[in-house]
Amino acid sequence: MKKKISFSMQGHRADIGEYVIYRILPNKYTQAVGPFVFLDHVPPIKHSPNEPLKVVNGSGAHPHRGIATLTYILNGEADHFDSSGHHAKVGSGGAQWMKAGNGIIHDEVMNVDPQTNNLLTHGFQFWINLPAKQKAEQPEYLPLQASEVPQQKLSDNSGWIKVIVGEYENLVSKIPNYSKQFLYHIHLEAGKQFSIDTENGLEYAAFLPVHNAMINDTEFRKGDLIGFDKPDGTIEINNNSEVAIDIILFGGEKYAEPIVAAGPFVMNSDLEIAEAYRDFHEGKYGRINLDQKELKTSK
Repeated sequence: MKKKISFSMQGHRADIGEYVIYRILPNKYTQAVGPFVFLDHVPPIKHSPNEPLKVVNGSGAHPHRGIATLTYILNGEADHFDSSGHHAKVGSGGAQWMKAGNGIIHDEVMNVDPQTNNLLTHGFQFWINLPAKQKAEQPEYLPLQASEVPQQKLSDNSGWIKVIVGEYENLVSKIPNYSKQFLYHIHLEAGKQFSIDTENGLEYAAFLPVHNAMINDTEFRKGDLIGFDKPDGTIEINNNSEVAIDIILFGGEKYAEPIVAAGPFVMNSDLEIAEAYRDFHEGKYGRINLDQKELKTSK
């Protein structure tokens, strides 16, 4: 039996600085899908070969607490700095995961990827809600280049699947899990089909970043987020177009603790939100080493 669809919706513009952004999650239908409480889509943008590179402070240094941020880059290069001293550049097809834990300040910028001839930038940022125990832990950071993201071909030359978070068959992501969760990138060739049997008790959503797709016998548009009912069943995706398409499928166990979100913080109570702001204003999240940033970005 095919899994029933509970809603579909388009994101709204939520631009930050120079970045065109569509905010997909949270929305009027749901505040979370499994542990995922936030999704911003940075749609594909074609850049001029003479366009200057953006400098760090692209989105502006800002704090987080109580979540893990996950940036997935389809095209481009993401440059990350944070107040725990982490720095990395992740290219096309890579991801960077940052556990904010008990508080961190970070900054990141997206540019074209100098390792390729592709002048597109295109990516996503997810927030993954942490259990209360991990909200109190020290920050961590993990960058994954494209070669470190598990990937396998689909049967019948249908395309491929990447596992950004979680597991699929024999593929296991290096990104830590604190609950059952998954984030898949499915690339489906023209005229092909992909199906997956869902697991009872997990929440599922699909996002169509660039192309239309037929999902469980219903046609959806590019930019649609599709949510599914809780009972288990099959999710069947058909590509009836003449070009290959990409689908983001994500979700996991429903978050079992209270969710209180305010600005860049996601905690379990209003008191913890107040403490998060207080600790930030008192300087307890540290600061980004500006000298180190200038040295590394000038190379």
